[in-house]
Amino acid sequence: MAEITVKFPFEATFDEIKTNPDIFVSSVFSCLESDFLTMPKGSGFVEYPVFEKGYEALKQASSGFSELTLEKILPIIFSEPISIIVLRSILGFTPPEWAYLTTQKTGTQVTQGYVRSLDRKVRMAPEMPLNDSGVTGDRLRALVQTACDFLFEGAPEVETGSIHRLDKADTNSGISGLQSLTKIGVPYAMLLYERFLGRPFAGHRDSVSDLIGDSLESAIEDILSKAGISYRKTKRAERIQGFDQAPDFIIPSEFNPQIIIEAKLTEDDGTARDKVTRIQHLGQLSKEAQPDGQIKYEVIACIGGRGFGVRRGDMEKMLLATRGKVFTLKTMDRLVECTRLKEFKTKT
Repeated sequence: MAEITVKFPFEATFDEIKTNPDIFVSSVFSCLESDFLTMPKGSGFVEYPVFEKGYEALKQASSGFSELTLEKILPIIFSEPISIIVLRSILGFTPPEWAYLTTQKTGTQVTQGYVRSLDRKVRMAPEMPLNDSGVTGDRLRALVQTACDFLFEGAPEVETGSIHRLDKADTNSGISGLQSLTKIGVPYAMLLYERFLGRPFAGHRDSVSDLIGDSLESAIEDILSKAGISYRKTKRAERIQGFDQAPDFIIPSEFNPQIIIEAKLTEDDGTARDKVTRIQHLGQLSKEAQPDGQIKYEVIACIGGRGFGVRRGDMEKMLLATRGKVFTLKTMDRLVECTRLKEFKTKT
């Protein structure tokens, strides 16, 4: 077998990749980077002092969580909206979960769309009082009543092998547990803030997933623009003729697709596998009804994050589907010269 001297798959011929894909899988793995320790705040990020203000307002209104009643809590929800974020954090529910349980328990129709919009509205403007009349007022009353009932009752007994969502240190024994936690020196507001951000920070990470991916797409846009290459960047859920799912980038346009770029930055191997499947599908589409060995358009993958470094088999599939055109943030500077993009370059 001839020795392969190339380092990266985009420098190799397709025959070399098919002959010894494992060495190219290793070369891609070697330059995958992960930056999951930092993330963008994004719009609507709630800073701790703002959250703590809502906590203190809720604590004061309920006399140290000893009077969790609709009459005590509802007025502070209207006047200090951030307190509803704190109340949800005590429950430990997502907005849709709270909406579903409220509808079940009270009979008031609280849709997931409404509660998601409410949650975002409060995060965007935590000090803007909420409307206490009409449908909004009725839904807020139902949400608060449901929260008060759950927190007063605490976690019920469940069958062996199961655990109730309220079986937490602060809510398992009802309001007595809440009061105890505030009296033993535990920084309860900080605990709730971390719960709000999620496992830890995963709740926030989910909410800014688009911004996290934007760093990779922005790098691609910058390279294409500097090279003077015409491109079409698609929007989420956009419909493009000839594709069952719109690619991330089409060069030079959707009317004459010659190059397709799929971009993904993920720390999750399941999400990475979904993207590999998507790229394989595009690879198949590019060969449909074409003479043997020819393709309609070149498929390029630009990837990042540890999610793509988990399964060697998936990386091999991606290399074969793209004929080796797989780039990471470390190798992005080779994107134009090592693909058909160089044919569309108008700037040096």
